[in-house]
Amino acid sequence: MKTIKENHFGMSTILSFALIPISGFATDIYIPSLPSMANELHVSSSAVQLSLILFMISGGISQLFVGVLLDSFGRFKLNLAALLVFAFASFVIALSGNIYTIYLMRILQGVTVALIVVAKRAYFVDIYSGEKLKHYISLFSIVWATAPIIAPFLGGYLQAAFGWQSNFYFLGGATVLIAGLEVLYSGESLKVFHPFKAKSILEVYSSKIKTLDFTVGLFILGLSYLIVVVHGMASPFIIERVFHYSPVITGYCALLSGIALMTGGIISKMFINRPLLKKIGISIPLQLLLIIGMITTSIYRTNIFTLMAFTLLIHLMSGFTFNNVLTFCLGRFTKNAGMTAGIAGGSLYIISSVLSYGIIKQVTINSQLLLGGAYLGISILLIVALVLFRKFRNVSELATRSLDVNPILSRAA
Repeated sequence: MKTIKENHFGMSTILSFALIPISGFATDIYIPSLPSMANELHVSSSAVQLSLILFMISGGISQLFVGVLLDSFGRFKLNLAALLVFAFASFVIALSGNIYTIYLMRILQGVTVALIVVAKRAYFVDIYSGEKLKHYISLFSIVWATAPIIAPFLGGYLQAAFGWQSNFYFLGGATVLIAGLEVLYSGESLKVFHPFKAKSILEVYSSKIKTLDFTVGLFILGLSYLIVVVHGMASPFIIERVFHYSPVITGYCALLSGIALMTGGIISKMFINRPLLKKIGISIPLQLLLIIGMITTSIYRTNIFTLMAFTLLIHLMSGFTFNNVLTFCLGRFTKNAGMTAGIAGGSLYIISSVLSYGIIKQVTINSQLLLGGAYLGISILLIVALVLFRKFRNVSELATRSLDVNPILSRAA
């Protein structure tokens, strides 16, 4: 078994951070190409948007289960195999002119990305502990936000210069390069391999899902990410077909929205030691007010500037909420790190993909007003989730204090 050399820990950690945003990169890089793909493949806009949804659903479902494999069989070999299969699927998509082949490869990419992302999240729990672990976990959503900043910006230029296929050639080539660096600098990080026993695995899953503050936290994560997903699917068609700008401008707009998302994560890190309920108790209602402003403004005046002004502020709030709640969820359980990371990542992808597909099937979002309406529905669900999270978190804290006060109960627990 290849273990990480002590002098390679720094490079291995950098590679792990580099792979955390791969799921976002695999979707956001071809967002500016969605209208062109629809035209060249002779399919509807919803048909190419479905390629995003299938990737997210397969990745989300897979993340729920791959954590068990990673906890039982290790991180390194599964991660390396997933990288190579992801690269293969990228090249097949680039060479294909058939939407159904693209669907199949996107499903395969979703499964492989699940293995990669969960393995790399679990890596940090394997290697680090205490305040250092908390510090690194709080960086996850900030690093993850590099995807919606860099990917569509790069994708817009690739689309303008070489066409939509170049996005997937780039993904495949970059993944092969990272796989080579993984062979050179990384290795197995798991110290204790958990036996692969179905009964005990189901019991662990059940105990985590029954922890209600954790479960509601997952819904908050999914809804916060849903706002970003809906914007990513709808904005290219608004910007390019309604406002008549080029894919490069779509890339610039996505870059700005990604910066806003990352800024929200950075701000949340500055307040890392503040009470969680207080922080998200401000950010979620404030986001609702911004969405109401977006809808009201669209009734009187709408253009790319009003669209992006509200988008940036709304995404900043999403980034702030997402980073705080992700840090809580990943740190909620210290054992079975792969499983916990898988449940967290899988849940947010399933929630956001299923709801986003429901939205685009019901409504063709082609204006600021309709985008604001979609945001409003999501925001109302977030308010409900916040109320439930506050209730269950208070119950959990009371139970913890009760165990601390009564050492006999604490030992029994």
